[in-house]
Amino acid sequence: MLTTERALYWLDRWDRQQEYYMPDREERFAVIADVLEELLERTDPLIVDLGVGPGSLSRRLLDRLPGASVVGVDADPLLLGLAERAYGGERLRTVYADLREDGWYDRLGLDRAPDAFVSTTALHWMNRAPLRAVLATCGSVIAPGGVFVNGDHLYEGPGGERLDALNRALTTRRAARAGVSRDEDWAAWWSAVQDAPELADLVGVRNGGFSHVVEDRPTARDYVDYLREAGFAEAGPVWQCGDDRIVVGIR
Repeated sequence: MLTTERALYWLDRWDRQQEYYMPDREERFAVIADVLEELLERTDPLIVDLGVGPGSLSRRLLDRLPGASVVGVDADPLLLGLAERAYGGERLRTVYADLREDGWYDRLGLDRAPDAFVSTTALHWMNRAPLRAVLATCGSVIAPGGVFVNGDHLYEGPGGERLDALNRALTTRRAARAGVSRDEDWAAWWSAVQDAPELADLVGVRNGGFSHVVEDRPTARDYVDYLREAGFAEAGPVWQCGDDRIVVGIR
């Protein structure tokens, strides 16, 4: 049986393996929360977490914004199950839906327009066309004055190969200075999950999991262009450490 204690154990292991790839991960979370505190006028904002995964960002936003509520959407039932067991309650609700498919927004069952869409280390799994469609949906339904915030590994793409290589190298150097270790990486975490008896039911439901094949990866510039195309009045990067960036759109 998956208890709250065991869910938190697995999520702590998740955080540790993620930190190697993002040595300033906690700062990224803090900056996303800063953006929401700076721009959102409501004290009870409704936030949609795109690709919520195990709820790492959502939990930190709920800690920082005591009046907020979050609806998290993801296509991985195992990660959603961990998030629900560890953090689920009145302020956090998760929904199973694939952002690459039409109708994902309707499945959220919201009773008012979201004040913010947020995401972290999730949307880079999307090709250009579905990402463009997701951002168009966000722009069409978000409340006036709402904000889109995405923290992820973002790159210049063709024509910026040396900058991209440099940014990856800077992230590696930052990880060495920060002293983050990788006793368990992404693949090892998933391998351990497969063998955990308390996760057997969720592993069975997952049945292979979310496809992570990307053939047409969006660039950092694509995010800005798509946000402006979607009706956001302003869009651009607000923070960067190596290849780790935060892009914001303001409606």
